Amino acid sequence: MGIESILVFLIVGAIAGWLAGLIVSGYGFGLIGNIVVGIIGAFLAGVLFPYLGFSIGGGIIAAIIHSTIGAVILLVLIRIVKSA
Repeated sequence: MGIESILVFLIVGAIAGWLAGLIVSGYGFGLIGNIVVGIIGAFLAGVLFPYLGFSIGGGIIAAIIHSTIGAVILLVLIRIVKSA
């Protein structure tokens, strides 16, 4: 993985975390925390979605959508664990 790929991965994760923070309103870790959750969600989505056969195509927009879905799922799971 080259430096450009890592940079794109971090940018997509940051955008996804910000969007996930907006979607899961009323809960979050602030801007920086949501960006970190977005990066982790992007990684999880990148690993799990191809394994599950879930794909909406290629390109940067599809990567942002995948990452946002992963970050939203991660935020909801964190909410469930923290409330228990």
